[in-house]
Amino acid sequence: MKKNAKLIGDTLDLMYPDAHCELNHKNSFELLIAVVLSAQTTDKRVNEVTPSLFKKYPDARALSRADLSDVETIIKPIGLYRSKAKNIVSLSRILSERYDGIVPDKRKELESLPGVGRKTCNVILSNCFDVPAFAVDTHVSRVSKRLGIADEEDDVLEIEEKLMKYFPKKDWGKRHHQFIFFGRYHCKASKPMCEECPLKGICTYFE
Repeated sequence: MKKNAKLIGDTLDLMYPDAHCELNHKNSFELLIAVVLSAQTTDKRVNEVTPSLFKKYPDARALSRADLSDVETIIKPIGLYRSKAKNIVSLSRILSERYDGIVPDKRKELESLPGVGRKTCNVILSNCFDVPAFAVDTHVSRVSKRLGIADEEDDVLEIEEKLMKYFPKKDWGKRHHQFIFFGRYHCKASKPMCEECPLKGICTYFE
């Protein structure tokens, strides 16, 4: 199946040459907070609350001293706001106390932060520090399975490992964003644009 890697890559390069992270951010701290907030919600919804959040709490030290109820009020529209508020205040406190307010660039340190799992860590490493990584979210998972790169029963780690073997390491960051764009705007969960899809010839979903 790896023979289709070039076809998929070339197609995505044509469709989404400028694919990028759609979470609005100005620095690594803002992106870290935004990605933690994005769990089980849309980037659009996160982008609606982060301007107010970052205006009031622009860095780790400010957010570490925030009143939890105030943070909850600001991010309430995104859902799961209580646990997310607790996580972002706690991780800001750790950043302030252990890392001088700076987001670390190592996987072990990142994954030790509250609310930061492997996907979030991969996003930060790739986008902020140019470390090759392939973060797997719902879009990446769906597209990988439909294109036959991963199996339906694969978990996110298995999908990530298969994607890293499938594509050249130098392309992981770019492909990650392209898979998200492809899944978000073309190969949607419901009503995917199959008839006009340039990859329908290798798709396991299209009949």
